[in-house]
Amino acid sequence: MHGFEMQTFTATPADIEKKWILIDAEGVVLGRLASIVANLLRGKHKPTFTPHMDMGDNVIIINAEKVQMTGNKRADKMYYWHTGHPGGIKGRTARQVLEGAHPERVVEKAVERMISRNKLGRQQMTHLRVYAGAEHPHAAQEPAVLDVKSLNPKNSRSA
Repeated sequence: MHGFEMQTFTATPADIEKKWILIDAEGVVLGRLASIVANLLRGKHKPTFTPHMDMGDNVIIINAEKVQMTGNKRADKMYYWHTGHPGGIKGRTARQVLEGAHPERVVEKAVERMISRNKLGRQQMTHLRVYAGAEHPHAAQEPAVLDVKSLNPKNSRSA
């Protein structure tokens, strides 16, 4: 082949550079937010992306309680769990979770379910921080602000 050979780039731990990204979830559609965050956590937005490495950035999401849903999902979407006892399946609607004590769990679950369910996925999920309100304790990391609403008009929705 005329002495020309392409080499596939594979990142090593020394090549990995993690940034901090701040996202305001107020008025943003849940699924669209989750898919953007999942890509950031995996590192798919980087040209050096390597599937088997934890390449992603650290993501901080604020105002998770003000996230929007399309259609009737707020009333119809159910979150189920099982107590471990016979007949012990329980469920809550998205509205009940968002109005409850931990509204940030809606965003966490949406992102978690878009990340692979293995060791690497669990490691990547540790780089996600979700806060219900506008305050976060990561000012020292000087996170870059990503305006998800401006990326696509469909990303935002009024109440």
